[in-house]
Amino acid sequence: MPQTKMPPAVLLILTAGPALAIGMTLWIVNDLVPACDVTEHQRLAAPDGQFDLVTFSRQCGDSTDANMQAALVPPDEPVPFDAASFVSVGAEANLQPRWEGPDSVELTLPQDAEIYRRDETVAGINVLYR
Repeated sequence: MPQTKMPPAVLLILTAGPALAIGMTLWIVNDLVPACDVTEHQRLAAPDGQFDLVTFSRQCGDSTDANMQAALVPPDEPVPFDAASFVSVGAEANLQPRWEGPDSVELTLPQDAEIYRRDETVAGINVLYR
């Protein structure tokens, strides 16, 4: 059976067409997802320099409620927009972060705020709440 070669124009359409469709879909979906802005409020370096304890708020779109969060991040690095916080409260509040030592942090939670997340440990560090 003789083999026939595919014309270059057909090959180009069969490869570029799907790539163009995927690219356009990603571009449209990216415009539909609201971008998040992170506002850093306080940053404290760990006594051993291993992490920075950062309190921040995250605003994703126009309808985001007030929030305050805390996370451990590598020293001097910005808080990523998708940072995984170990504590999250539904209020604007000063969490009064404090390192108790290289393996323990302390935070103050507002009494009347809704608590969305409250982990007892993060990255091997104990979290104490007042």
